[in-house]
Amino acid sequence: MNRKNIVVVGIIAALVAFFIPQGTALAAQTGAIVLPKPETDGGKPLMQALSLRKAERSFSDRELPLQELANLLWATWGVNRPDGRRTAPTARNKQEVAVYLVLKSGVWLYDGLKNTLEPALEGDFREKFGGWPVTLVFAAPEADRAAGMHLGSLYQNAGLYCASAGLSNVVKTTGADALNGLLSLPTGYKVFVVQSLGYPQ
Repeated sequence: MNRKNIVVVGIIAALVAFFIPQGTALAAQTGAIVLPKPETDGGKPLMQALSLRKAERSFSDRELPLQELANLLWATWGVNRPDGRRTAPTARNKQEVAVYLVLKSGVWLYDGLKNTLEPALEGDFREKFGGWPVTLVFAAPEADRAAGMHLGSLYQNAGLYCASAGLSNVVKTTGADALNGLLSLPTGYKVFVVQSLGYPQ
């Protein structure tokens, strides 16, 4: 193959990669995923989001695109200041919280500092959480007296994002132990609560 043909093939490959739907790219990804920059200037006003916030157990099986996941995760536990502080508070800013994302493509750990998803567990475990397209799994140190306060702030952020973006969501302790023995948590951490979400049915 001459140099001209190599250049043409390279251009075609780049165009194909660019136009692959984001959901497909996520499903095929095995390494860390760099999330798109979160869109922080959209959605409904806060008071309207509060008026719409509710638990909703009906959902579509439609997968969320990568941009929607990036926005959701940033709202839940993203970095919103240059000093690394977050959209949700923690006592003494210890930030001892782990947020996992259960998707068709596997279980991923959200790294808000890098704005990435890190692979945590291979396989489709959505049925363990009721079949929802996305489930957030919230973990914190079991001995931390403030863990419930921290995680409550996170799932409230996520719930308000869902209300703002028109997504169904439900917070539950059922399923908190669904990945016991499978998911490797940081030492001393425990899953306290999960939050399933998706597009309305």
